[in-house]
Amino acid sequence: MLADHFHGPGTHLRLGARLDLPLHPLPDGLPTADPTLDARLTADAPLVGLRPVGRRRLAAAALLAQAARRPGVHYVVADSYHLPWLPYYGNAHMDHSFLLTAGPAGWHITDAYRIETRWGAAEPGEHVGDEQALRGIGTAELVTFAPAPLEPAEPSVADFDPEPYVTAYATWPDRLRALEQLSAETWLLARARKLHAAYRARCAGRPGPTEAERAHLAAWDKLVKQTYLAQRRVALGRPEPAGAADRLAELLAADHAVFTADALAASGAGDELRSAVARMVADVLGVPQAELLDGTPLDYFPSFTSFRLIEIIDRIESDLGLELDADELIPEKLRRVDDFCRIVRR
Repeated sequence: MLADHFHGPGTHLRLGARLDLPLHPLPDGLPTADPTLDARLTADAPLVGLRPVGRRRLAAAALLAQAARRPGVHYVVADSYHLPWLPYYGNAHMDHSFLLTAGPAGWHITDAYRIETRWGAAEPGEHVGDEQALRGIGTAELVTFAPAPLEPAEPSVADFDPEPYVTAYATWPDRLRALEQLSAETWLLARARKLHAAYRARCAGRPGPTEAERAHLAAWDKLVKQTYLAQRRVALGRPEPAGAADRLAELLAADHAVFTADALAASGAGDELRSAVARMVADVLGVPQAELLDGTPLDYFPSFTSFRLIEIIDRIESDLGLELDADELIPEKLRRVDDFCRIVRR
């Protein structure tokens, strides 16, 4: 939400630019793919044009006093167990982030989280709380961000070996503990892949994922349900259904093939065309070619106007020695370099 506020709608999708399996151990030794707050601030914040300029862990009273002294939006990470607007309240401990702003009617809380839980649903929304209610959060992290230039963020899929991760969950002695965590892991993994697919679509100028990506994401959603059902059955003392670990291994192995298929299809001459068109647009607008190749919309740049759009079209037709289809030259559909490439390829 902060990224979109500073840099425009859709900026948050850049968080899905790189698909990876960023493992680290939980206190009991099980591996998790859920990035730490440190990793988010170090690696992910720059992708969406945010620069952490302050971070303190404070008791609730000190946190509220600090936020009151400095008007604006504050990024807070607290224990979900103490946050009364969440279904986790009084039920489960985990780090949870939200935006906090002082207002005339009390403390305004903006929470973008969405998930179904066995205690109810968390929905994105705005909440107003008084100081007494918020003092119950105990201690929390208060992070201050400043806007920063967007870094290049080409969609990519890291080479990772899922075998140790899958094996740990398949062989963990405490099966209920393993399935409880695996249920959370598959939900996180599925969410990350949906975000990556959305960012790929944005960069390619498509309205959504490809057919192959949609099928892959649907398979991830089925695995989320499969692991949750397995966890519930074991919690009730029933035998563990087989197959969840094998399916996890299959889907992790398929990530690279599914998400790089469109890039492989567009390689060779396609890369040359994209670079050439980006260079022409960069020359007309006087902006960095790298940002255009990163999928930045033309109207993000102050130099872009309807006159510049006409100049871009003229430049492409002149340099490439062709005439673009007039029926395709609709300003609303010409927002990125890939939009021009699509018309040229026709």
